[in-house]
Amino acid sequence: MIFYLVIFIVIFLLIFIYVRYINQKKRAEKLEEFKYNWAKPIERNRNFKLIAQYHQNLDRAVDEILSDEIAEDIDFERLFEYVDRTSSKPGQQYLFQHLRYNCKNLDLLYELDELAERFKKDDELRLTTSIELSELAHQNAYYIHELFTSTYHALYEKWQIVYIKLAGFLWIAMLALTIIQKNQYLFLTTLFLTFVNFYFHYTNKQKIARYVHSIPQVYTLMNVAKKFTGLIKNSDKLTLSLNELAPLKKTLAYVNFQESTSKDPTDVSASVLELIKALLLIEPAMFLISISKINQQKHHIETLFNHVAKIDIAIAILSLRSGLPYYAKPNFNDSDDELHIEEVFHPAIENCVPNSIQVSSRQGILITGSNMSGKTTFIRSIIINALLSQTLFTSCTKSYRAPFMQLFTSIRISDNLEEQTSYFQAEALSVLNILSRSDQHRGNLIIIDEIFRGTNTIERIAAAKAILSYLTAHQNFVFVSTHDLELAELLGDEYSCYSFEEKATDTRLVFDYKIKPGILKNKNGIAILAALGYPTSVVENANQISLLLREKYNL
Repeated sequence: MIFYLVIFIVIFLLIFIYVRYINQKKRAEKLEEFKYNWAKPIERNRNFKLIAQYHQNLDRAVDEILSDEIAEDIDFERLFEYVDRTSSKPGQQYLFQHLRYNCKNLDLLYELDELAERFKKDDELRLTTSIELSELAHQNAYYIHELFTSTYHALYEKWQIVYIKLAGFLWIAMLALTIIQKNQYLFLTTLFLTFVNFYFHYTNKQKIARYVHSIPQVYTLMNVAKKFTGLIKNSDKLTLSLNELAPLKKTLAYVNFQESTSKDPTDVSASVLELIKALLLIEPAMFLISISKINQQKHHIETLFNHVAKIDIAIAILSLRSGLPYYAKPNFNDSDDELHIEEVFHPAIENCVPNSIQVSSRQGILITGSNMSGKTTFIRSIIINALLSQTLFTSCTKSYRAPFMQLFTSIRISDNLEEQTSYFQAEALSVLNILSRSDQHRGNLIIIDEIFRGTNTIERIAAAKAILSYLTAHQNFVFVSTHDLELAELLGDEYSCYSFEEKATDTRLVFDYKIKPGILKNKNGIAILAALGYPTSVVENANQISLLLREKYNL
């Protein structure tokens, strides 16, 4: 007897040592991964449909979020891929909604910055925290937010609820009696219950899928959050939520085992577990046991979710800052009517040439220049840095001073054949939306790229002048690019003029991507025509017309 006991203890110790070794190995691999990915964009597949669900499920005022049109204009997904250095799915979702919400909450910005600075001083704390956060990197963690952004509605009839609760016990009892009694009626009853349970399991799988995905992850969320109680402000609030959720934890521990199984169809253990879940109706039973309690604790689950996500974002902010050639923390002043940006660059464009600008809400910025000269990149850099400043307390500049601003853009416009909307109509609707929404607040940041390209010259210039005058009269920070040099004369002192220029060499243009005061002055477009071999008469005629226009507009 003692011999068998010793053998049992030895086997147990060997298993314990092996499991410990595997866990340490995984931890070491994670550490290397975090060190390798530090201070640079993380290349990974991102399911934007799942990432965006948390943002889409929140009830936010339309005026407080970046619209889908603005997101497309600034190439939001590309920007998100650059700044997303998160370790958990809740952190990733929170970062997405935080950027799209553009909440302009200074206290939250200070909180995130304080956390980032704390991790900056303690690499070991940062790495340990990242490993803990990675416990919520499972795909199913994308569904946690649904437990507090939506409400459970009854999916079963009363008799179904009673049967589901008793199903596992009944099936095991019938199987045991069949084996003991060897009675064919008991066997048929067991077979009948098997078919009924399979029917319930697979017909209800889609109904409860999101809960089956998310409920076990709440257990992990509670464990992770408990380890972070000293890392963030309002820890008393977090501790209260953890205490309120404590009765639920035992139930969640019971159902959490299925998260560790593989989804590989060739995995025998996964197939066996799926069979057990079907025979005993584990998933519907788990749903019934947990969901009513979870509905009562939605607020506390949200507290844990936000707590963990903020810590994840703070580390992501530190990684972003560490990988930039330089950055500045923004200086916000709501009473300020000036936007001052020094050496701004687009973070997602490699070797982006920096530029500086100072803008008053009483005088807009008119930018001229040829295609590919840097106009669009510059104005995108302005709005992207405004967004990063207002959400991550980080600007890709040497200095950023501005009030909090609502952001508006009109950049990527196209015809809509399905709605029979012409290019000009689409652009006019986009600008009208800016006018109507910007009227609600002063000091908005408005970016318009090549205003009114889709109509004739006279009406385009007339409409553009009227609209741009309206925007500055309502004290907005306006950046507009154009090829229409006549706008500069018509707008007068309402707008300061800047340009991006290039030099022609042989058959190509050389750009320096530096913004310069004044409107475009060079004649390189015609020089390129000559270099490409256009007929001499065409080149001479173009030069004569160009000379007349320059004399007329004093260029």
